Amino acid sequence: MGEEARTGKRFPLELPIKIHKGETGGDSEGVTGNLSAAGVYIRADSSMEIGSPVEFEITLPPEMTGGQENVTIQCKGRVVRADETGEGGEGRGVACVIDSYEFVRNS
Repeated sequence: MGEEARTGKRFPLELPIKIHKGETGGDSEGVTGNLSAAGVYIRADSSMEIGSPVEFEITLPPEMTGGQENVTIQCKGRVVRADETGEGGEGRGVACVIDSYEFVRNS
């Protein structure tokens, strides 16, 4: 079966993402490389250790949701893979599993 550990359909979506670093200081921003119900690949100039917990927000524009305003998904998860060059050779990349999420409507 190979070494693929991914589950579910992945969507190649480039959406803005804000990564909360908590006690380590400050937030950083990046973009999603792909997204599934179980996880996300993030391209950002931010180093995160494999196994570390991570909190992040993904913003969905109205054209994706059919609504009138942006929708933010607040997620909690864990880093499961890190690539120094990221997919596509841009910056750093990390793959995260999503343990929990919540939709928040923005005004």
